[in-house]
Amino acid sequence: MKNGWNGKVLRVNLSTRTCAIEDLNMAWAREYLGGRGLGSKYLTEEVAPETDPLSPDNKLILVTGPLTGTYGAANGRYMAVTKSPLTGTIASSNSGGYFPNELKFAGFDLVIIEGKADRPVYLKIHNQRAEVADATHLWGKSTNETEDMILREFHADAKVACIGPAGEKLVRFACIVNDKHRAAGRSGVGAVMGSKYLKAVAVRGTGGVGVADAPAFREAARETFRMLRSHPVTAEGLPALGTAVLMNVINQSGALPTRNFQSGTFEGAEEISGERLAQTYLKRNKGCMGCVIGCGRVTALSDPRWSGNGEGPEYETLWALGAACGIADLAAITKANYLCNEYGMDTITAGSTVACAMELYQQGLVTEAETGIPLTFGSGEALVRMFELIGTGEGFGARLGLGSWGLAESYGVPELSMTVKKLEFPAYDGRGIQGMALEYATSNRGACHVRGYMVSPEILGVPEKLDPQVTEGKAGWTKAFQDFTAVVDSAGICLFTTFAIGAPQVTNLLNTATGLNLSQDQVLAAGERVWNLERVFNLKAGISPSQDTLPPRLLQEPLPDGPMKGEVAKLGAMLPDYYRVRGWDEGGVPTAEKLATLGLV
Repeated sequence: MKNGWNGKVLRVNLSTRTCAIEDLNMAWAREYLGGRGLGSKYLTEEVAPETDPLSPDNKLILVTGPLTGTYGAANGRYMAVTKSPLTGTIASSNSGGYFPNELKFAGFDLVIIEGKADRPVYLKIHNQRAEVADATHLWGKSTNETEDMILREFHADAKVACIGPAGEKLVRFACIVNDKHRAAGRSGVGAVMGSKYLKAVAVRGTGGVGVADAPAFREAARETFRMLRSHPVTAEGLPALGTAVLMNVINQSGALPTRNFQSGTFEGAEEISGERLAQTYLKRNKGCMGCVIGCGRVTALSDPRWSGNGEGPEYETLWALGAACGIADLAAITKANYLCNEYGMDTITAGSTVACAMELYQQGLVTEAETGIPLTFGSGEALVRMFELIGTGEGFGARLGLGSWGLAESYGVPELSMTVKKLEFPAYDGRGIQGMALEYATSNRGACHVRGYMVSPEILGVPEKLDPQVTEGKAGWTKAFQDFTAVVDSAGICLFTTFAIGAPQVTNLLNTATGLNLSQDQVLAAGERVWNLERVFNLKAGISPSQDTLPPRLLQEPLPDGPMKGEVAKLGAMLPDYYRVRGWDEGGVPTAEKLATLGLV
């Protein structure tokens, strides 16, 4: 067993139903660490940028990091890496829970899934043995039903990652759900599984993960525990209220996108806040394996209209299904969240797409004859019904399943899709938080908050407080956050730890686990290498720098209300500086010198 890495790759060809074990490319592991970086390296070497994402030529890579499965705080993440059917960009979607560690315990760093089965199948992994099994009986089942059935027939202690009906029907924002409630959510990775007739991956692993210097690693891990338990965000805010602690904070900042970004404050924010969830449907909090934060919310509905139980909704979901749609009905939001988990859909894109549809309805472009119900902003009943239609692919749900850009474009008004590179925005208005505007425009997978969370310094004051309306210096900050996030995603640890720990602690964990002797600058260079690798793939895939922009609404329509009233996103003041800081040319293309410095040529 290698230090941190297992040193093994499982390659699965669904067309031939064969499984083979290969040695991990350790040179790549040292350069890209693991997770997002290593998965992206394998993908860019094996999948042509022009590949149709839903064709058998696309590949899906499930990849852990060198810290996944080790003793430590929140060391339990994996990435699903592929080419996105929603955006056409390189996709790497992150999830936690228990499945990632189980995959590592089974002896694999990566699972590369290629080809296409001729009928529904699922992958069974038991330590270093793997086989492709029939899944005809699982096709059409919800994610909950699928996991329960697999546990009964395969192994009661297995961990399962699967798709629901949305993935089977190729909903462009279908996700991969593991442990019933955790999701590799964004970019449509579940649709890629569905296109391959792969219903699930079930893993049982009983091995361990070795580290190079066990005493030093334990001390490094204890240091992160101490820091997480003493920071107000990770020790107080997230455990008490989960990510929904942000609802009132962002609303009071004037940057809570409401009614498809028509305004920046929501009068019903208190009704869908973490505080209100704690008073109503919350049963307890829950963490992923080895986590000391416990930001997950275990909930159960007690509403006469709807029943159900599960996990969530989290902040982004509360926003997308709530404020974005003008809905202050917490029961409807919670029910719609459960539907997303069971059908296997990304809540951010699902909610944002319904919000877009509500504006189309508001403008008279979509009619009740199409939707079957008045699709008005504020209607919780309409939200739940639309999610049912998306999940089953029925009626208007088929159009919603394209995502908001595909939906709005089909009506001739793509500008009403609040997206970058066809990926929907999360819960922060770039007009109110300028660093987030820059992050959205430049993110390699489209509008994304977890590629460079500038909310941290601009709103929360971590690691220091920045004025959210000042543009000077934001390019450097954004690049730094983006590169460090790439490191965290590649290492296999949770991004939430970075509220309390930084590059010195992550570097120490990586070195003591792997036996490498990397400087902090070398670790951050690995993150920069990942970022540029993704950028080059996107350029070759036809994602031009002209798409480093924002919808006209954010650039031209000032916020009409709240503390940020009158503000627009000042992208033009930041983008040239960002290209310069990145070492790219004025057109946003990485220079030969920059690529050579990073070892990418």
